[in-house]
Amino acid sequence: MYQEMISSQPVIEAERFTLRPLRRSDAGLIAFYCADKRVAEGTRAIPHPLPPGTAENFVARAQAEDRVEDVWALDGSAHGLAELLGVVSLTRLEGGQSEVGYWVGPGFWNTGIASQAVAALVQANPHKARTLFAEVFQDDPASARVLTNCGFDYLGDAESWSLARGRHVPTWTYLRKM
Repeated sequence: MYQEMISSQPVIEAERFTLRPLRRSDAGLIAFYCADKRVAEGTRAIPHPLPPGTAENFVARAQAEDRVEDVWALDGSAHGLAELLGVVSLTRLEGGQSEVGYWVGPGFWNTGIASQAVAALVQANPHKARTLFAEVFQDDPASARVLTNCGFDYLGDAESWSLARGRHVPTWTYLRKM
């Protein structure tokens, strides 16, 4: 499943794309997708409107040697798709646990891309986590289906701050034991 290591982050093959570490050239498409209010409002950390330089800073943080979050581009270029379909990430938590995050560009919604990305990441388990967590906003049932399709179990309700929405938003929390 692993092809090569780049900054200790593996390249992971999925059915219709490759999960690879971000590169500086991804910033343009990241900015394009994240400028869409629907993408930003589906995340905790993407602001809307997207300030200049935000995508470049995101890529730089993803490439830092001391990062706590590994971010992969969903690169479909080898399969006749866009070079960047979205991103998936793993954030290291305490006690052998990691948190999964993901978003895909609106043109790829409802195509199974997100489910394939999360499934490939779960199968590879590059952090060797014993438990994976994920959280989705309750007004995004499609993202919840991605998690249940990948073997995550519902854990409970909570709230998280959404930068784009400027408020706390009800969430569903999921867990997957590895």
